[in-house]
Amino acid sequence: MSTVLPINIEETLSLLSSADYIADRSLATTLFLSLKMRKPLFLEGEAGVGKTEIAKVLSSALGRSLVRLQCYEGLDVTSAVYEWNYPQQMIEIRLAEAAGSLDKVELAKNIFSQNFLIESPLMLALKSNDAGPPVLLIDELDRTDEPFEAFLLEVLSDFQITIPEIGTVKAKEPPIVIITSNRTREIHDALKRRCLYHWVDYPSAERELEIVTTRLPGIDKELSAQLVAFVQNLRNEDLFKYPGVAETIDWADALTQLDKVALDSEAIDNTLGTLLKYQDDIAKIRGSEAAQILEQVKAELAEVS
Repeated sequence: MSTVLPINIEETLSLLSSADYIADRSLATTLFLSLKMRKPLFLEGEAGVGKTEIAKVLSSALGRSLVRLQCYEGLDVTSAVYEWNYPQQMIEIRLAEAAGSLDKVELAKNIFSQNFLIESPLMLALKSNDAGPPVLLIDELDRTDEPFEAFLLEVLSDFQITIPEIGTVKAKEPPIVIITSNRTREIHDALKRRCLYHWVDYPSAERELEIVTTRLPGIDKELSAQLVAFVQNLRNEDLFKYPGVAETIDWADALTQLDKVALDSEAIDNTLGTLLKYQDDIAKIRGSEAAQILEQVKAELAEVS
């Protein structure tokens, strides 16, 4: 673990691989530039391709705290930034009334102070500690609405938040910001312009095999080659949702737990639920289609060997 940021692309690749994240050079380059330029990194791509994992890896490898804002429809400032501790404020008011020292101006200053502020993820991300500023993960931004995006502009431009009752809270040192989107809707250009952008695609067969063997070092060599080739072929099918890398790893783990050393039609049919998450996709692949893909996989691997 290193608290020092990488000084070049090679060190960035090494930093990621130290936490078992196998990245291609283009992603490592964009990440390095994001860290060097202190600009947020905006990652788009299908679910399960490893976007969120980037923030977790940076947090672990750099020894920084991870502050995660999980986005959802209806997310507002109260949930994302701060809220006032209303019950505690009411107690303070009642105590002041009971003591007979109800100076309204002084009381207002007291109850609208840091002591009564409940900090949510974006506020917490502006604080540094001995290890340095945290890693802020704004996950699945496309699930929120445009008004929340507009609010984020101040945070991403100046790394500050304005609280009407207190004033502006500014980060002494900008956090490392990773924003992810599954592209269920387009994110506004004003927000994208404040970030460096990278599309995280499905990995090549070689890189996906390296990912699987890195995450599951004890997996049988023949099994890993077959299942990766099967997933690669599966992404050429007409499916509602293609399996991501996360599903490939889960499937590899499941087959290992079943003591499989090679793929067979029965094992595929019985474990498709770890790979595909929609019943229509499972029904389409299970049976003769899966058997056909498996035969194709075996033929491809035989040619290579």
